[in-house]
Amino acid sequence: MITLKVGDKAPAIKAIDQNGEAITLKQFLGKKVVLYFYPEDDTPVCTKEACNFRDNFSLLKKKGYEIIGVSPNNPAEHQKFILKYKLPFTLIADEDKKVINDYGVWGLKKLYGREYMGIQRATFVIDEKGIIEKVVGRVLSKIATEQVLREGINK
Repeated sequence: MITLKVGDKAPAIKAIDQNGEAITLKQFLGKKVVLYFYPEDDTPVCTKEACNFRDNFSLLKKKGYEIIGVSPNNPAEHQKFILKYKLPFTLIADEDKKVINDYGVWGLKKLYGREYMGIQRATFVIDEKGIIEKVVGRVLSKIATEQVLREGINK
């Protein structure tokens, strides 16, 4: 269950990216960040979301946004996903689910009547000072960028 809300300080991030290099949220102070959480690389819905951000990457960059995806995949899986779909942004390899838990996106899910624990697809827009300015808790993969840019959908 997502407990973070607009106005909260974004939890710190200390993780590794697709290249195994350290990445922190502090690196992005002074920039707006679209931090999106998704269950798994190269699955149909996750791919649609990543490709939506890819296809709108120049628009988001022009508006001052950095894009960072987070999933529990390892760096090698992220590299394959990035190469296959030509993704121009960073993916965090959160294998221990620390970032996922810190952002409150790990929770109970239901699929075909079955309940299980998993990642709640969510997007957080973080301002230049590290404060959450938007939470998209009901992400629609095909219009993920539109949801980030649309006014009035804060959680």
